[in-house]
Amino acid sequence: MCQCHYDITYHDFNPTILFVSKLKMEKDGTYHSHNDFTEITYILSGRGRYHVEGEFYDVEAGDVIICNPGERHQHIVTNSKEPTVQFFAGFSGYQFRGMAPDTIRLKDGGHLLRLGFEARQEVSKHCYEMIAENEAGKLGKYFMLKAHLMQIVLLMMREVLEQKEKQQKGMSFETYNKSYAVKKIITYLNENYAQKISLDQIAHNMYLSPVYISKIFKDETGETPINYLIKIRLEKARQTLEEESDSSIKSIANQVGYEDVYHFSKLFKKYYGVSPLFYKKTQGGS
Repeated sequence: MCQCHYDITYHDFNPTILFVSKLKMEKDGTYHSHNDFTEITYILSGRGRYHVEGEFYDVEAGDVIICNPGERHQHIVTNSKEPTVQFFAGFSGYQFRGMAPDTIRLKDGGHLLRLGFEARQEVSKHCYEMIAENEAGKLGKYFMLKAHLMQIVLLMMREVLEQKEKQQKGMSFETYNKSYAVKKIITYLNENYAQKISLDQIAHNMYLSPVYISKIFKDETGETPINYLIKIRLEKARQTLEEESDSSIKSIANQVGYEDVYHFSKLFKKYYGVSPLFYKKTQGGS
């Protein structure tokens, strides 16, 4: 029999989904609140501003705005040429340890959560899968949406709790050296993602062995250098799909280092849950 371990909740985590939607925000919203549910907003693309309980937050792709019951909030357009496209979800019926029911409290008491690269990739993928699931309307849609939402919220909570834990523990000198080397590798990957890159090439540039690089990189990020490179390329491709509507899928694949457009499309769908062509057609809210 399963021995359940409720490490971040008091009881089972089984929220009720009230709605999910995707909107292109082309005008300012009204300053309003919801009394009986939490609403999370994930910024899919663009830039804007949120006014929540008297505080103002500048937001961009990858950011999450959390509005708990009774908290007044409003979206504000800052650039009509670059409006935000946002994913919304309303839900209730949950409680995390040390927090009131139906409430998510950030450590700084604010409402803006900036996800790390890995969490942003995962949350973005679940959002697009929920959008596709909602539009398809297949049998069991509600439960599929709930499964994705639960993962989104748990990824958010992990991010919040892990950031807090890292701040409390601090860093040893050895960890600092490893972190510095990994940071240099990430910088190299970000600057050269459009080129052909191999593990041996990374090792040569860092004057370290491929085995050592693989070990410290996975210790620090949880990923191999090549998998991390793939995620950088796909994130760049996603941004390009949003910014260059006239570019072909093949052209975008080439821009981010892929000669084989089929392989690129397969990877994109694996990470984001939809094909690059579907993303291109829907990301603008059309």
